[in-house]
Amino acid sequence: MDLKDKMILSIIQEDSTYSVKEISEKIGLTFTPTYERIKQLEKQGIIEKYVGLLNREKLGLNIVVYCNVRLKEQSKKVLETFEKNIMQHDEVQEIISLSGEYDYMLKIIAKDINSYNNFTVNVISNIPNIGQYHSSIVLHEVKNLLSLRSI
Repeated sequence: MDLKDKMILSIIQEDSTYSVKEISEKIGLTFTPTYERIKQLEKQGIIEKYVGLLNREKLGLNIVVYCNVRLKEQSKKVLETFEKNIMQHDEVQEIISLSGEYDYMLKIIAKDINSYNNFTVNVISNIPNIGQYHSSIVLHEVKNLLSLRSI
């Protein structure tokens, strides 16, 4: 990957609606080599997909919670069962397997605190082998970078 590829990636992360023509003008290449570079980056899996970022608050989703989960046991079957159960819920935006004190960290988005409470009572606490969970409610996002800047 050379400087032109990195420039393409930076531009696409900034705004994936730029046309190939616009990208080619920004990086100083003609249309065809820019197009071929983008297709190669897609083929290599460096560009996985193009998405639109939505404003969750304008959609009425006002609470972000990081929920750490400890399971009663960590056998492969228990871990797979937990993952299968928790992945079914749209409120859960991210599921991260951890080492250390907790087994998982969940990023959960909800309409309000009552909705989150209902989710914990009706979903999380009813998943088999939940040992403990700890919720941290986001008060303010200081930095929320969705792009990779270290390329």
